[in-house]
Amino acid sequence: MTLTAWAVTTGEAGMTTQARGLAAAVADVVMEKTVGARTLWPWRKSATTDDLAPPYPDIVVSCGRRAASQAVRVKRASGGRTVIVHVQDPRTDRAAFDLIVAMDHDRLAARGNVVKVATALHDLTADTLAAAGREWQGRFARLPRPLAGVIVGGDVRGRRFTPQDAADLIAKLVRLRAGGGLAVTPSRRTPQTVLDALTAAFAGDPGAWVWDRRGDNPYRAILALSDRLAVTGDSVSMISEAISTPLPVEVFDLAIPRYRAFVAGLVASGRVRRFAGDLAPPPAGEPVDATRTAAAAVRALLQTRTGVSG
Repeated sequence: MTLTAWAVTTGEAGMTTQARGLAAAVADVVMEKTVGARTLWPWRKSATTDDLAPPYPDIVVSCGRRAASQAVRVKRASGGRTVIVHVQDPRTDRAAFDLIVAMDHDRLAARGNVVKVATALHDLTADTLAAAGREWQGRFARLPRPLAGVIVGGDVRGRRFTPQDAADLIAKLVRLRAGGGLAVTPSRRTPQTVLDALTAAFAGDPGAWVWDRRGDNPYRAILALSDRLAVTGDSVSMISEAISTPLPVEVFDLAIPRYRAFVAGLVASGRVRRFAGDLAPPPAGEPVDATRTAAAAVRALLQTRTGVSG
């Protein structure tokens, strides 16, 4: 039996990655659906919304409050046939969902239809990382080993990535550069001033490479080809994706209140170290992959409800 799934989100990158990753881990055919996305124009309630018309899929994986309500609508319209799984707290009638996948900050107890996971879900797989590594291997061949992959985020709600943050990060990277190569990738959230500072700091250095956000995105290749990783602490998703690899991981902690417990827990467990530019890497930890944990829970649910294991 071919299982079909919709990954339903508002189109925000982090939510889309989580829903798509879980859907792809359990279904044979996955379609991404964008609903109720915010726009820059306040007089419009939403951007273009994908049609959630029949034929309905076997599974809907939703992420985000507006996506949650649409998942419930699909379940009702399908006569209850479609299994609906929500990532994060849906902030609506939780009993309407067949399964909710929640992290600690969602503050939901692991009982009934709620399964708890340690990190954010993602769509990284061994195959996608290997493909990215093959594509970029030649381009990174000139960089010295060991190669440190550096993943830089940016502003988040209530916390800017300041010029002082950038100066502190650069000072630590300069220290790290003395012991190997650097491959640095910014995100879409990275302020241009921060990217300019990183670029200027390593201009003319053949052992350091900073992506200018033009052309192919090297993010997956950096995860695949690096010997160690340093990630800024403004994104649970970026940290979660880093520790899903077997590499040593360090976090440049920005002391963001809502992420403090998450980072502190990983430090306490020994899975990450706070980034200080030390030449010796931290011990490599076992990969932590919440997507596999959540996928196992969905498969068990499908087996119980439909007799299909997924």
